[in-house]
Parts: sequence; C-alpha cells; structure tokens
Amino acid sequence: MDITTTGGTFTFPESSLTVNRIGYGAMQLAGPHVWGPPRNEAAALAVLREAVKLGINHIDTSDFYGPHVTNQLIRKALHPYPKGLVIVTKIGFLRGKDSSWYPAASAAELEAAVHSNLRNLSLETLDIVNLRLGGAAGPNESSLREPLTALAALQKQGLVREIGLSNISRMQFEESRSVARIVCVQNQYNLAHRHDDALLDELAREGIAYVPYFPLGGFTPLQSSALDKAAAALQATPMQVALAWLLQRSPNILLIPGTSSVEHLRDNLKAAKLQMPGEILKELNSIAPRSQTDPRRLST
Repeated sequence: MDITTTGGTFTFPESSLTVNRIGYGAMQLAGPHVWGPPRNEAAALAVLREAVKLGINHIDTSDFYGPHVTNQLIRKALHPYPKGLVIVTKIGFLRGKDSSWYPAASAAELEAAVHSNLRNLSLETLDIVNLRLGGAAGPNESSLREPLTALAALQKQGLVREIGLSNISRMQFEESRSVARIVCVQNQYNLAHRHDDALLDELAREGIAYVPYFPLGGFTPLQSSALDKAAAALQATPMQVALAWLLQRSPNILLIPGTSSVEHLRDNLKAAKLQMPGEILKELNSIAPRSQTDPRRLST
C-alpha cells in the first residue's frame, strides 16, 4: 500500500520535516499498562520494521513508555534510521517504581528527559519534542511558560529540532506563542470527543499539525451504533472508519494509531482509502454530544 498517495503528506511549518499523514504510535509496544518489556519482542520489532516498509515515516514515542522500552525497541529495529524518518517524542512526565505517572517538568527534569531520549534512540538531535502537560483527566490551565522556556533553551543548544505541545488547552496554546514556535499539538480528539474543534480549526488556518490520540475513544473503545452502521456500510472496521473520519476532518490532522500486531497495522493503513458519502459523514458527526460541536461544522 502506498500511503504517500492515499493518505497525503504534511510539512511542518517553517521546517524541512515532511511526513505521511498516517504515522505510528509506539506506546503499545511496551508491556501491559505501558510498563516493562513487550510480551513478544520479536513481534514488536516486526511491527516497527513493517511500518517503515509500508511507507510510515512518522513514529510517535516517549522514553517514559516502559520506561525506555519503546525507544530501545525503535533503535534496535530501525537504527541506523532510514532517510526521512521523523521520530517524535514527549517529555514532561516520569514513571514511578509502581508504574505510576507523575509530572516532571522542571528545567533539570526536562533536560534529563531530552538526554534520555537521545541516548535510548541513539540520536544527536530529536526531530520533534512534545511538552506533555495536564494529567489523566485532560488539560489544565496552568502556565506553560517556565517549562516551555526550558525546552526552547534545549532547542537553541541543538538538542531539539522542533517543539510541539501535548494535552493542552487553547489558552495554553495562545500563551505558547510568546515563548516558542510550535509545529504541532497532540490532544485527545475523536468522533465522540470534539472539545478541540475550535483549536483544531485555528491550527489548520496556521498550518500547524494536530495529532489526535485515542482515535477510537480511549482505553474503553467507543461503542456507537452509528459507527457500527457506517463500518458495515463501508465494509470496514470501526477503527478504520474512525481514522478515515479524522483524515477527512482536516488536512492538518496527522494520525498515530498504535498496535503491537502487523495485521492490525496493515488494517489501520487501509483507512486512508476509505471515502465516506455525505450521509454517512452526517451520521458520524452526530456521535459527539451537541454541546461539544459547533453546528456550523457538522458538514466537515
């Protein structure tokens, strides 16, 4: 499958980095609860190699996955990296010995995280680093000025090429403008979770990438008769339909569906070929609670 032509490409603003719109999220390569080694390392390495073989050139990861596990698997599977491969990582959290997640966004912690990602990926410069904020419940409205300033300083040192933000509010994005140039935002967004409609449209106007996570609802997959009906009509899976809806929603959306299975990886890529008639699109747009959506955008 040629995902370059079926899914299209995206070039990050004021950057030489261009990626195919369907990428790969490496989080599921770690063990249960994103902790420890994979159940089957050979299978994990096979997924990464197959992803690149199929044309994926955008891999999303973090050194707090495992921790260290996914980055080390990426290095083992793909290093030396093929030309054009863009590896995007996240910093701002760490893992406790009990597998808990906790914020780690001081200047010293962010610097250590950048060096940890560089070491485990065997890189001299990280392509894109997302500053992860907020918590499990979503974004908060705390100031990001201090941690973003620290990350921008690491960028000036040449350790980071581009900067993104993850799990942020629209207010935090506006605050970021006076601190650093942002090339992407990674937030929760899908058919049923459309709180970011306005932010997504703003980023699209400015050519900034929007990277949704949890495309099928999160750790508890979305249960929707409208989604099931659309999947049946299109002879596709619910995940393929959810991914295709995101691709059609806006040209600045980049997808990073994750899987530990080569078969599921191939299935996910088929979403790029799905064409949804207007009637099906209307039904899919009705899944989100009306309070989340702008009625003027229901045709998108």
